[in-house]
Amino acid sequence: MPADLSGKRIIITGAATGIGRATTLRVSTSGAKVAAFDVNDTDGAVTINEVNEAGGDARYWHVDVRDELAVSGAVAAAETWLGGVDVLIHVAGVLQGAAIELDEFPEEIWDTVLDVNLRGSFTICKYVTGAMKKQGKGVIILTASGAGVHGGSSSLAYGSSKGGVHGLSLVMADHLEKHNIRVNDVLPGSVATPLKVANVEQMHEASGKAGSLKDKIGALVSPDEISKVYAFLASDEAGMVKGSVTTQ
Repeated sequence: MPADLSGKRIIITGAATGIGRATTLRVSTSGAKVAAFDVNDTDGAVTINEVNEAGGDARYWHVDVRDELAVSGAVAAAETWLGGVDVLIHVAGVLQGAAIELDEFPEEIWDTVLDVNLRGSFTICKYVTGAMKKQGKGVIILTASGAGVHGGSSSLAYGSSKGGVHGLSLVMADHLEKHNIRVNDVLPGSVATPLKVANVEQMHEASGKAGSLKDKIGALVSPDEISKVYAFLASDEAGMVKGSVTTQ
């Protein structure tokens, strides 16, 4: 049975493609009003048009989660348009630096990945939390990964950043419980997003093209399947779910 999100006011980051796009479509179909954030304006417009043409209610903002001024302004504008913020689903992230050895790892890649994935998570949560505290409740769903939590990663920066996001979610859950704000993080497995497909292709090259690239990509899970988890966590039915949810 699909999650009932009737009347829910949701901000989704990374909404243009992949898991963010699939989740935007799903929660909209389930009755939510959605403020969609991304830096990919072309695909973001496609996502929003699809939602609205299907009878949903969504609006797009260009937001780089590394830019605190942009985040604060977009959250304030979205809060006004939505009439409040019930749920944040934070999916925006990058994966760079795959198959690069530690002693050769460029600091600029490290900084970019940590800035987007970890600092971006902190920044969006900082401003959304302010909106949720006004109404005395809310749900925050972050996107971590098995990388840096349960195991390794093809990228030192990515695994480290996602381990940090996982830690942030645990600490936030404790800090925000007194404000009736529930915090969860999702650890998706290998999902067929543009980010992951590019990573699979890069690792295929790094392995000397061992095995079938088509089979490797074919083994990835559909983002639509993962979107069901985010939609459930956004619903009131997930009120007793604590901590992390692993999808694979």
